[in-house]
Amino acid sequence: MQTDVVQAAGDPQIGNLATPINSSGFTKTLINSLPAYRAGLSPQRRGLEIGMAHGYLLFGPFAYTSQFRNTGVSDVVGLIEAVILVVILTVCLSLYAGAGPKKPISTVTNPNPPSSLQSSEGWSEFAGSFLIGGIGGAAFAYIIYEVVKSGVLQTFGNLV
Repeated sequence: MQTDVVQAAGDPQIGNLATPINSSGFTKTLINSLPAYRAGLSPQRRGLEIGMAHGYLLFGPFAYTSQFRNTGVSDVVGLIEAVILVVILTVCLSLYAGAGPKKPISTVTNPNPPSSLQSSEGWSEFAGSFLIGGIGGAAFAYIIYEVVKSGVLQTFGNLV
């Protein structure tokens, strides 16, 4: 007797397949805990959380791998480049909001997509909050980097 591991979830022509990975309880819980899919969040809160994560994570690669990586201004350049990329991503989100987004489809992993991102209004609110969160996240990463680089934390180790 042969058992199929991969089965179609709904219409097989859409390509929404239920596999042991994407239909497991762990995966569903993980995906539905992300701010993009978490139930009960407003578009502003979603945009703020996602923007903070993007801004925070973009600072490091720009500070350490830009053409200014071996100079004294690499940290400031990393901050500026992270903010510029967040602004570009916000413009892209605003363009998507203006294009009239379609209703999100339900999948095996997320059977109830957020209803707040079904309109241009919701995506515009998301984009505005993404900008604020992204700039704030990049600034926070810059501050943390400057504190660690200054050696303030090493003085606390010498107090023992």
